[in-house]
Amino acid sequence: MTGDPIESLLRGPPKVINVGLAGFSRDLSEQGVESVHVDWSPPAQGDPIVAALLSKLDGSSKERIDAANSRALDQMLSSEPVLIDVIPASEAIPALEPRRILHAGPPLEWERMCGPMRGAIQGISVFEGWEANLSDAQKSAEQGLFSFYPNHHFDAVGPMTGITTLSQPVMVVENRKFGNRAYCAINEGLGKVLRFGGNDDEVLNRLRWIRDEFGPALGRALRNLGGLSLKGLVARGLSMGDEMHQRNAACSSLALRELAAALAETSSDSQALTRAFAFMAGNDQFFLNIAMAMGKSIADSARAIEGSSIVTAMSRNGTDFGIQVSGTGDSWFIAPVEMPEGLFFPGFTEEDANPDMGDSAIVETVGLGGFAMGAAPAVAGFVGAGAASDAGNYTLRMKDITAGGNPEWKIPSMDYIGVPTGIDIRAVVETAIAPTINTGIAHRRAGIGQVGAGIARAPLKCFSQALVDLARRLEAK
Repeated sequence: MTGDPIESLLRGPPKVINVGLAGFSRDLSEQGVESVHVDWSPPAQGDPIVAALLSKLDGSSKERIDAANSRALDQMLSSEPVLIDVIPASEAIPALEPRRILHAGPPLEWERMCGPMRGAIQGISVFEGWEANLSDAQKSAEQGLFSFYPNHHFDAVGPMTGITTLSQPVMVVENRKFGNRAYCAINEGLGKVLRFGGNDDEVLNRLRWIRDEFGPALGRALRNLGGLSLKGLVARGLSMGDEMHQRNAACSSLALRELAAALAETSSDSQALTRAFAFMAGNDQFFLNIAMAMGKSIADSARAIEGSSIVTAMSRNGTDFGIQVSGTGDSWFIAPVEMPEGLFFPGFTEEDANPDMGDSAIVETVGLGGFAMGAAPAVAGFVGAGAASDAGNYTLRMKDITAGGNPEWKIPSMDYIGVPTGIDIRAVVETAIAPTINTGIAHRRAGIGQVGAGIARAPLKCFSQALVDLARRLEAK
């Protein structure tokens, strides 16, 4: 009797479980051998020092960290973000002054900036009237006549290059539960735009129209409306196929419907009103910047909680990727940014792509974007994630590195599970599962704009650095 199972096994075809490198499993499949792949890597990527710290944090400090994380997650989930106004950036951020430029990602100087970032800086300096042309703007940047700071240092966020300067209008999202505010410029639309490094007359004239006409009109409408509550709107968008990073079609339409009457009531110029409606209706990504300001207002509510290992910011600037963690305050943990993987527009290939950039990963930080991929199967193929039926796997994978699910933001097609929320650096280091980020792809040269869309992954090194710093802080207490 004891030999029967072995004899049966030897008579049948091989049954293979592949652990670790996916290439072995693919090779077997090509030879017609059925295999099951288990995506595994050693904790802390095999770093014995970090692994020891991870074990220690999972021992004597575990109860303390878990309590801090429970508080951080509760504050994120109980936040009440409301879009209340559109005002000039100089009013929202008094520290802005001429030649001070905010950008996406962690701190960065001109010498290390990628092509699209440099192109956007040249464009915005002409838009602001600081320089007469792009060539003069480049010379001024090279001479150190501009000062550069991350958006995140001023309660702001910006997609892709993320440029914010004093005369741009910014949307104001107030977290009414905790009283903090966050800011983001208005989405310009698709194609050749400043956020992708575009800087010609078409780009700058659109920015002038947003500053002089559309931004003030949107601000009047929001004040007339008493603000636009965002949590319920996002919940509806998830049920309609949005994930709030690559796909915002539903929420953009819902926002337009909510704002239409107030826009009409506060407008005395029918042609200007027509332009506003046409711009919003033709911009499926209009809601992205709203979602980003919302995400920032939510994540900031969980900042500076002693002992918490929850991520409060993920951001990239085309050169570096940086994260901030609740229990480590304003410190940045930085590693080289990775290249996105995805699909390219006709005429472009991966050779044209710039490394990933933008503050837009703030939406993943609060459970949307790549973490809510299961709600948006239409996105999966477009961003190169595989078949639409695989979209839910991305969401399930993100559950392994988060503190909980959001009971108000659910995915109907996945039996109404809440989107995974609260990235825990301990779980990222232990599992080596990198947060998945849905993203646009910019051309590596300035002035060309978007050339594709795809998926990026946060460098694991950032999370190991943060873990070491958190352990040091806990030990010092």
